[in-house]
Amino acid sequence: MRIATWNVNSIKARLPTVLEVLDAINCDVVCLQEIKCETDAFPYLELEERGWNCAVLGQKSYNGVALLSKHEIEDVTKGLPTIEDDQARYIEALVLSEHPIRVGGLYLPNGNPAPGPKYDYKMEWMDALEQHARNLLKQDEAFVLCGDYNCIPTPEDCWDETVWQNDALALPQTRSEFRKLKYLGLADSFELTDGRAHQYTFWDYQGGAFKKDHGIRIDHLLCSPQACDRLQSVEIYRKARELDKPSDHVPVIGVFED
Repeated sequence: MRIATWNVNSIKARLPTVLEVLDAINCDVVCLQEIKCETDAFPYLELEERGWNCAVLGQKSYNGVALLSKHEIEDVTKGLPTIEDDQARYIEALVLSEHPIRVGGLYLPNGNPAPGPKYDYKMEWMDALEQHARNLLKQDEAFVLCGDYNCIPTPEDCWDETVWQNDALALPQTRSEFRKLKYLGLADSFELTDGRAHQYTFWDYQGGAFKKDHGIRIDHLLCSPQACDRLQSVEIYRKARELDKPSDHVPVIGVFED
């Protein structure tokens, strides 16, 4: 069972690249962020032809999330239930694989500039995500909350802490809110299975950042204890950043026993 998260930074602008990467990573479930299109404008046909079942929560020009599954899905939730939000940032479904697993895909607010209203919104959203995670944990089932968290968990998750220390992605309060999810009992799948420092999932388009490996790790799969029991490995698929018209993020893939 292979579950991936990937911020595609506009699915319509990069559809050939997205299809190429989806074929290459051969996953059962993929959560996409920043699809940047309305729900009805999502390329269902091209994906369904490749065997994907699609659940989509879109928004014109900004944000937008999708959950793709090679298995049937049910109990689809569009939007984080614990917050009133007019932005398309969360989608969840029960994936009916041999051993079903619940998967939530999220695009957490960036929060810059901080302090300010955008950072307040980020903190409100992280609080709501923590509450939703609490509710899911009460169900005592395997689940994965994966996506672009817009959080650099530790100084070792960026190429230069001094560059990022005043950014909303790395502020102490952001890191504290992320740790709260772990204190509940969720595990960072990469930290659990790999844990190497300076392994990145995002490189800016500017300044040759990818060639210099000036990156940050902000795309995460957080797993419930029952999902952790099935977790085998995690891969950061850097090859996606080398393709034509790449996203500035790359897929992160968790491999689970099925």
